[in-house]
Amino acid sequence: MKFRNIVLSLALLFTHPLSATGLWWAVGSPLTFDQSRICRKARRLTGKQQDLCNKEPEIIEEALLGSKVQGLGECRFQMKLWKWNCTTTSLGKVLLQDTRETAFANAITSAGVTYQITAACSSGSLLQCGCDNSSNSIMEEAKNATWLWGGCGDNVNFGYIKSIEFIDTQEKRRSDIKSLITQHNNEAGRLAVKLHMREECKCHGLSGTCSLKTCWKRMPVFRDVGYRLKELFNGAIKVTGANNGKNLLAAGSTIKAPTITDLVYSVESPNFCVPDRKVGSIGTAHRVCNSTSDGVEGCQIMCCNRGYTDEIVNRTYHCRCRFKWCCVVECDICSKNVTISRCNGYS
Repeated sequence: MKFRNIVLSLALLFTHPLSATGLWWAVGSPLTFDQSRICRKARRLTGKQQDLCNKEPEIIEEALLGSKVQGLGECRFQMKLWKWNCTTTSLGKVLLQDTRETAFANAITSAGVTYQITAACSSGSLLQCGCDNSSNSIMEEAKNATWLWGGCGDNVNFGYIKSIEFIDTQEKRRSDIKSLITQHNNEAGRLAVKLHMREECKCHGLSGTCSLKTCWKRMPVFRDVGYRLKELFNGAIKVTGANNGKNLLAAGSTIKAPTITDLVYSVESPNFCVPDRKVGSIGTAHRVCNSTSDGVEGCQIMCCNRGYTDEIVNRTYHCRCRFKWCCVVECDICSKNVTISRCNGYS
């Protein structure tokens, strides 16, 4: 089974070499991909991607980690209550169509790669980069305190550029609407990190007077990036290609024109109710649902009107915890019955 997973994942990767979607589903397998295997086997790599493999293989390793740990992991968290919850058939055909789900997958992957490479710079894991010191020694006034740009700021510009080189190279060689949409959503993901850097400061002065502060820029928490992209997914804009083949236009006169930070799509999503290999749906049979909710996680929507079954499950948990000197927390083990609702299968 492990060998079969390797073959399927590599086949997908070679078909869509180091694109956001091909990468995302490859690292979503049970495998832990290493850069040497990809760089050695992916014969179709060209330009910047080939340069990364030849000259900066450690960048590939960090990008793969960002795609799996940050991108795929966050996608599963954000979509855990939706009918599409970042799982699909083995070759992930849903990502070959420009649906809202594809837009989110591309964006969260690009964001994850940007985030991981930037974090590796700050931690010293990469020799090619370090902290961002571009603003160091610049004095600014804020309220009654003087502060100085310094410290170890996150070098997000490096992560941003490497994400483009790693993910967008193949797309930039084409000018069809699918490539334009993919590049747009990749960029929206990167900007969800780059445009939301937060300021951190350390005070200096006698007795904590903070007469002088040293400040630097940090990336947002990646969970916040995920929430931001999920909101953009909810409000994704349907687009069509302009006659010049270089721009995207709103698909209707009443739809607002997309900005660079919006997610866009061109194909309506399937309903994901039943298994369908053509669109990558595994269906919702036996999915856990909320019988008291009218939202997307509610049994009526999740189960696609097939009904659901309740089961009583006994669960244990720690209770009546108390602190015992010194320094142990002791808890009792309690149990309770909970009701779990699951969607019915297909008749």
